[in-house]
Amino acid sequence: MAKVTISLDSDLAIEVMLLAGTRSPQDAVELIVRDYLARSHRTEARAGNTADQERLTDRRSAPEEGR
Repeated sequence: MAKVTISLDSDLAIEVMLLAGTRSPQDAVELIVRDYLARSHRTEARAGNTADQERLTDRRSAPEEGR
């Protein structure tokens, strides 16, 4: 697995660590990202996938015929 290095504000990292209950900033960020992705997958499962959403959005924004 490839690794990515990022820089975060130390206050932000500490706050995330406290909320996530972790002892390292890396563990906290990994937990938050995994949770974010899991929520996204659950939302897609309930509401349909993103391709369906884009199709519906395109339909709503297109002008009606004959007007």
